[in-house]
Amino acid sequence: MVQAYILIQTEVGKASSVAETVGGLPGVIQAEDVTGPYDVIVRAQADTVDDLGRMVVAKVQQVDGITRTLTCPVVHL
Repeated sequence: MVQAYILIQTEVGKASSVAETVGGLPGVIQAEDVTGPYDVIVRAQADTVDDLGRMVVAKVQQVDGITRTLTCPVVHL
């Protein structure tokens, strides 16, 4: 199992709706509105890194109002 934080920038005024929509996607553990350089932070999981990448590109990035994403896989050192 691979987990990652997905940092999302949205169009002005869209953070709440983006967090709600992304929070309902399969594989998303949690989606929160935040302040700072990113508008929404998501914790997601998938079976493999490839599955995680497909989820981000095919599902998360297709949500209306998202302008940019940055995916940060969780590592256990």
